[in-house]
Amino acid sequence: MLPFVANIKVSSRTLTGALSVQNRSAADWGWQGLVAQGCRSLVLIIDPRTAQTVQVLERHKADVVKVKWARENYHHNIGSPYSLRLASADCTGKIIVWDVMTGTARCEIQEHSKPIQDMEWLWSQDATRDLLLAVHPPNYVVLWNADTGTKLWKKSYAENILSFSFDPFDPSNLALLTSEGIVFISDFSPSKAPFSSGKKVYISSPYSSPVHSKPAAATGAKKALNKVKVLITNEKPSAESVTLNDCLQLSYMPSKRNHMLLLYPREILILDLEVNQTVGVVAIERTGVPFIKVIPCRQRDALFCLHENGCITLRVRRSTCALSEESEQNVQDLAYDLRCQCDAIRVTKTVRPYSMVCCPVGENSAALFISDGRVMLWELKSGTAPLHASHSSGVSPLFSPASFCGTPLGLQQKRILDLSLDNMIGDEPLKSPLQQEVHLKFLLTGLLSGLPLPPFVIRMCPPLTTKNMNHYRSLLAVGTSNGSVLIYILTSGMLFKELSVHSCEVKGIEWATLTSFVSFATSSPNNLGLVRNELQLVDLPTGRSTAFRGERGNDEPPIEMIKISHLKQYLAVAFKDKPLELWDVRTGTLLREMVKNFPSVTALEWSPTHNLKSLRKKQLAAREAIARQTVSETEIGTIESSIISLLQEAQSKSELSQNISAREHFVFTDTDGQVYHFTVEGTSVKDGARIPPDGSMGSITCIAWKGDVLVLGDVDGNLNFWDLKGRLTRGIPTHRGPIKRTRFAPGKGNQKMLVMYSDGADIWDSKEVQMVSSLRSGRNVHYRLLDADWCTSDKLALACDDGCIRVLDISLKSAGFRIDEQDLPDAFWCPYLLLPRVALALKSFLLHQPWGESYTLDVGHIDYAETNLVKSAMQQQINSLSNDVKNTLLDPEFSLVQRCLLVSRLFGDESELHFWMVAAHYLHAFAQGSASTTSGHLDLCYDMLCESSAFQVGRGQSGCCSVVGRGLG
Repeated sequence: MLPFVANIKVSSRTLTGALSVQNRSAADWGWQGLVAQGCRSLVLIIDPRTAQTVQVLERHKADVVKVKWARENYHHNIGSPYSLRLASADCTGKIIVWDVMTGTARCEIQEHSKPIQDMEWLWSQDATRDLLLAVHPPNYVVLWNADTGTKLWKKSYAENILSFSFDPFDPSNLALLTSEGIVFISDFSPSKAPFSSGKKVYISSPYSSPVHSKPAAATGAKKALNKVKVLITNEKPSAESVTLNDCLQLSYMPSKRNHMLLLYPREILILDLEVNQTVGVVAIERTGVPFIKVIPCRQRDALFCLHENGCITLRVRRSTCALSEESEQNVQDLAYDLRCQCDAIRVTKTVRPYSMVCCPVGENSAALFISDGRVMLWELKSGTAPLHASHSSGVSPLFSPASFCGTPLGLQQKRILDLSLDNMIGDEPLKSPLQQEVHLKFLLTGLLSGLPLPPFVIRMCPPLTTKNMNHYRSLLAVGTSNGSVLIYILTSGMLFKELSVHSCEVKGIEWATLTSFVSFATSSPNNLGLVRNELQLVDLPTGRSTAFRGERGNDEPPIEMIKISHLKQYLAVAFKDKPLELWDVRTGTLLREMVKNFPSVTALEWSPTHNLKSLRKKQLAAREAIARQTVSETEIGTIESSIISLLQEAQSKSELSQNISAREHFVFTDTDGQVYHFTVEGTSVKDGARIPPDGSMGSITCIAWKGDVLVLGDVDGNLNFWDLKGRLTRGIPTHRGPIKRTRFAPGKGNQKMLVMYSDGADIWDSKEVQMVSSLRSGRNVHYRLLDADWCTSDKLALACDDGCIRVLDISLKSAGFRIDEQDLPDAFWCPYLLLPRVALALKSFLLHQPWGESYTLDVGHIDYAETNLVKSAMQQQINSLSNDVKNTLLDPEFSLVQRCLLVSRLFGDESELHFWMVAAHYLHAFAQGSASTTSGHLDLCYDMLCESSAFQVGRGQSGCCSVVGRGLG
C-alpha cells in the first residue's frame, strides 16, 4: 500500500454562494472552453468538463451584470497567441477586461455610473481583436479599445436601449432592441460611429399566433394567407397593442441569413427581415411553462430553450422533406419540433433558474445557472432509435450524418459520436448505409454547489503537526442558517461533505478531533425568551450525529458559546442566563453544572499548558518497571531494554486517550470584567485565583491564550496584552468598536493574532504588540465580516455577508492568482493556460508528425526539438484529453484534414474551425471529381460558400414567403 501523502498547500481562493438578481444575465461560455459566471461582485471561471471552479476574479465593487469572453476569430501565432481574455461589467457602469490566466485586470473602463445594459466583442476581427461594444444607459452605444481602455466613438439614440445583436453574416448590420421597437443599423463600422440613426420599426401584437386565437377554418391558398402575420411596421402601434415591453430577447439567427428571433414569455417568433414577416412561431400551450431564454444554434437550425421551471428543451427545425410530405403544412412556415428535454428543478421563492449558456464550439452542451449558486452542466447525447419510433408520435425522424470531421465516414474509421451537434444530427437524410435514425437526450454531467445564504459560522480543523501529517486534510467546517454543516477541503476548494445536523441556525462549531466536531444551534426564542438548544457531536467518516446533552436543551436560555480544551478532553458550554456546564468530550458525560449564583460568562478560553507530558513519563516508567519485574535476569541480558521500552511506549500510547486524564486550565470573565481561573482534571473541577477587573477595560467580549501571552478584548475596542511570564500588562485602544473575536495563528512560536471587529479585522503581532495588517469594510472592501479563523500559519478564512468565504494571506488583501498555480483535484484540457510557444508547439505536435509511420501521443519518448519543461507541459495537457479523442487521433484512418479540423475544435480556434470545415468539404468533393452525393452539401450557415444548389434552396424558402407577402398587399 502506498503511503498517504498529506497536501498542506492552502492557496488564496474564494468560496462563492448564492447569486443576486443583478447576476441574472451575467454568464457566458467562450470559445476557449471555459464558462464565466457573475456571482455578486465576483467572476467565477468554471471548467465544464471537470465541473470545477478554476479561477475567481475579484475587483468589482458592485454586482456583476454582464460577462463576455473574447472571440477567437483570428489567426494565432507568437505575435497573436492564445489567451484568456474576459470582459465583465457591473451595476456602477465599470467594465474590467481580465487576463484570466493570471487573475489580473488588463484595463478598467468607466463612462457612466449606471448598469451596463449589454456588451459584445466584435466578431469580425480582421483589423483588431480588441474592440468591445457596450450599451451605456440610457441610450448610448460606445465602442471601446479593450486593450487600452480608449473610447473610439460614441453614439446616442432616441429611445432607451435594452440590448443589441450583431448580424453573424454581415458585420455592418446591428439591431438594437429598444423600449418601443427595433432600430436596424446598416452602416456599423469600427472606424467611425454610424452616420444615420438607423431604421426604426415597431412590433405589433405577437398574440395572433394559434396558441392565443385560432383562425377561421380555411383550406388551400386562403389557409396559407391566414397564417402569415405581418409584424414589422413603420408606424407606431396603438396604445392597446402589445409592444416590445414583453419581449425578453432579440437575436439574429446564426444558421440562416436575414432571419431574426424574438423571444416572448409564451412564444418564439422567427422573422424574415427581407419580407418583414414571421416565418415561424414556436408557441407554448396554455398549461405550458413560459420561456426565459433561447439560444439559436449555428451548426443546425435548432433552439436551446430555457423555461421558468429550469427545464432545458431542444427544438430542431423540421426538415423540408417532411414538410413537403404534409399537404396541409405550408412550405413558408418554419416548424421546430421538440426533440428532448432535461429534468426541471424545484422552484421556490429563493430558488429559480436565472440563465443558460451553450458551448459555442460543439453546441451540444449547456450550463444552467440557478439563483442559489448551483451550476448544472447538461450534455446532449445521441443514440440509435428503434425503427419508425418517432413517426408514431407525429415527429419526423432525425438521422445521423454520413461524415465525420468534414469527410465521409469509412467503414472501419473511429468516430466520436457526441463531438458536436453537426456530428450528431445530419442536415438532411441521405442514401448512405452508415446513416442511422437517432434520438437525443440530456445527461447531467456536472453539478457545482455554492454556499447557502448567510449568515454562517466557520471553524478550521486542528492544525498540522508532525504526529498527524500522514493523514492530515485541511478541512473547513461551515455552519449554515438552515442547520446543515458543510465541510470544504481548502487545498482544492471542493465541497467534501454536506451534513444535515440541526433543525435551526448553527451558531458555533468546535473540532473534537481531525474527524469529528461539536456544533450547537439555537431556535427562535418563545415569549419567555427560552429556546431549544441543540448540541451535536458529529463523526465525519460516518456522518453519525449524537445529541451531546441527551434530553437536555428544551425551553432553556440559549447557548452563547462552546469551547473545547487544548487536548480535546473537556468541553465548556456557556449560556446567556444559566450557569456554566463542563463536559467530558471522550465519554460524553457531564462533569459539573455550576451553582445557580455562578457569575455570567462573557468570554472564556482554555490554557495551552497541561501536564500530559509528565503523566506520560510517569506511566511509561511504571509500565517499564512492571515489564522488567516479569522478565527473568537471564532474559534481560538477551532482550534489549530499548525494545521493551518501545513496546511499552506503543502500548501506553494506544491506551493513553482512555486511561489518562490530563490537568487543564481555563479562564473566563464575568460582566464586571473579573477574571476567574479554574482547573479541570478527570472529574475534579477546582476554583483557582481571581483577578479583579481592569479599570481601563470595558466588558470583556473575547480572550485568546497562547504560550505566556493572554489577550483580552472588550466592547470599547480595547486590547489588553498580558505577559504571564513577565507579569506585565499593556493596553492598546483600537478605536474600531466592539471586538468580536481574537484568535492566535497556529504554529510553534507564531505569535500572530487575528482581531475581528464589526467593520473588519486586524492582524497583530502579540510579541511586538503592533498591528501587521488591517481590513476595513467600506474603505478597502465592500463586504462585512461574519466570522473568521486561521487556516494555516499564514492564511485566514473570512466569512462575509455577501455569501462568500475568502481565503486570504496575512496581508488581508485580495490578490489574484494564476490558474496553473492552483492545486486542482482534476487536470483539465485548456491549451490557453500554456505559454504561447508551448501552446503552438502542442498544436503542431497534434497536427503533423512526419518523423514516424504512426502517430503517437507520448512527447517524452521521441526526439522532439523542445526542452523538457515544454515537453512536460505538453504531455500534461495531452493526458487530460478524453479517451475518445486520444483513440481518434491515433486512428490510422484519420486523415490530415480531419485532424486539422479536430485540433481546431479542441483549441476553440474559431477562424480555423470554419476554414477547415469548408476546406474539408470541398477537398473531398474535388477528390471525387464532382460534388459528393454521399456527404451532402455544406452547412447552410456558411451561406455564400455553399454549393449553388444548396444556396438556392435556402434562398428559395424565403422567396416563397416573399411571394405570399406580396399577395397580401
